[in-house]
Amino acid sequence: MLAVVFVLPGCSNDTQQGKKTENTGDYEVLELRYLGSPSNISAAEVAEDLGYLAPLKLKWIGNTTSGPENIQATATGSTDFGSAFNGAVVKLIAAKAPIKTVISSGGIDAHTWNGYYVLEDSPLKTARDLLGKKIGLNTLGAHHEFMIREFLTRNGLTKEEIQQVTLVVTPPLSGEQALRQRQLDVTTLGGVLKDKALERGGIRPLFSDRQLFGDFSTSSTIMRTDFIQKNPHTTRKFIAAFAQTLEWLKTTPREEVIARFEKISKARNTTDDISALKYWKSTGVASKGGLVEEKNFQVWIDWLVREGELKEGPLKATDFYTNAFNPFLEESKK
Repeated sequence: MLAVVFVLPGCSNDTQQGKKTENTGDYEVLELRYLGSPSNISAAEVAEDLGYLAPLKLKWIGNTTSGPENIQATATGSTDFGSAFNGAVVKLIAAKAPIKTVISSGGIDAHTWNGYYVLEDSPLKTARDLLGKKIGLNTLGAHHEFMIREFLTRNGLTKEEIQQVTLVVTPPLSGEQALRQRQLDVTTLGGVLKDKALERGGIRPLFSDRQLFGDFSTSSTIMRTDFIQKNPHTTRKFIAAFAQTLEWLKTTPREEVIARFEKISKARNTTDDISALKYWKSTGVASKGGLVEEKNFQVWIDWLVREGELKEGPLKATDFYTNAFNPFLEESKK
């Protein structure tokens, strides 16, 4: 798909075509389309609000609650960038989607992780107790399904037994309520939704993704390969702003970050509930400036090969990403 150049009010034709001017530099495209996430603020949105992205602008075209849906929209050309769990990225690229990971955008650390929760009085204690039970998660084929299957596999369940555990697609904002109403036996909770639920009490974790994998960058932002090729200056600016924002989020006092999130959310003029933003703690991105590491993808390649969803050999971890546009790459070599 050809990159679309959006016409901005007051821009000359030279600006629209990306020719070098005082205001736009030599950026080929000045507007980047993306999908947002309800009650959540992304690093890209913060980058724009901080002014790091200027003169580029973001164009919100809707919301999604699913990483696979988010990156599928980018793969088909509906958006210019998207983010998802690295396992979902591997599956999409393995299916010949013309995308490339350009920066890490989320992960697991001591402050940010996902738990798989049951009610306090639930009899469920072990992986084997989950046979015949229902687990709520936001979508299939993404982070939570991988983690659930990994937990069950590590605890000795066979593939046939794992099929007896029912995964129920549940919007993240509804997971806690579905658990408390006993429509689910287990629900996935992470980030601010987890903290709000724990504050209300009456639930306990069965396991967590951090228990399984430790501190680890688990999700990435991707772009179409043809967009990168046709718009290298815009791509470099976007990734540089994103990387700078990740470091800002790591080093800025938490209260200031939350205030920035609330400001951005209010400016959207939507009905999103922003009360959960005050529970934000970290991005979970382990590397400096979001540099992508080989291990971020190798673990999921190995997992998909083991599960029979990917053939061994054709693809290497380095086929899935590039750090070429990240300004922190040179610093990492020192």
